[in-house]
Amino acid sequence: MNNLFTNTGSSSFTEFLGMHASDLLPFRSETLAVPVGDQIPHATTIIAVTCAGGVVMAGDRRATSGNMILQRDIEKVFRTDDYSCLGIAGTASTGIEMARLYQVELEHYEKLEGRSLSTDGKANRLAAMIKGNLPMAMQGLAVVPIFAAYDPNLDAGRIFGYDVGGGPYEQQQYHAIGSGSIFAKGSLKKLYRENASPEDAVLTCVQALYDAADDDSATGGPDVTRKIWPVAAVITADGYRRLGDDEVAGYVHAMLEARMANPDGPTAPLR
Repeated sequence: MNNLFTNTGSSSFTEFLGMHASDLLPFRSETLAVPVGDQIPHATTIIAVTCAGGVVMAGDRRATSGNMILQRDIEKVFRTDDYSCLGIAGTASTGIEMARLYQVELEHYEKLEGRSLSTDGKANRLAAMIKGNLPMAMQGLAVVPIFAAYDPNLDAGRIFGYDVGGGPYEQQQYHAIGSGSIFAKGSLKKLYRENASPEDAVLTCVQALYDAADDDSATGGPDVTRKIWPVAAVITADGYRRLGDDEVAGYVHAMLEARMANPDGPTAPLR
């Protein structure tokens, strides 16, 4: 095998690609002639909450450009390895490309080093990739992901948020990103319960996404007629598991049935 591919001098696939084929990277330093951020589809609301023995991530399925709905069933939550996942908000095309590159980044490290990165290492690698996209972010092509992982050293789920300059910032209990995040966080403040079961955590996320869609036009609610449901994934010591559409539909129908009597959803006790 060519030594170019075996003696790279770094376990980072992103650095290797930048040295030998930088044009393939999703983030580049050249300046766009005209800012196009508002013309490209944007992904919106993603939620992550910790639960007993792990973490849950969920996202809506809508992509928008201005006031137009461009896609109703976009994927926004991506498995990055057996014990972590990534959700994207911001410029959809750049975010999807970054998520795919990040998957390869973690796989490349594991193949060269013979072990997986630690949870903190994974969060820091993602931060470096986001920082690399900063020139494009300044022109309107920002990607602000959320990263969630099961940490075997703590036997617990962990959540990391970012800004356009990188980060990372570890979040406690729950976090949300995207245009509907302010409404989702308001819902989570009421509904989050520490050490809830993964099943209850998924239902909490479904409720929060519905509340976000209720107040934010860029966030898509569950589409019962088209059978388009939120994406939901659970990560525990057993690994990453994306819930099937039928399973998520069960949570959605239970929520909608309860909201027929109480449109604003469940409330938190005062004491």
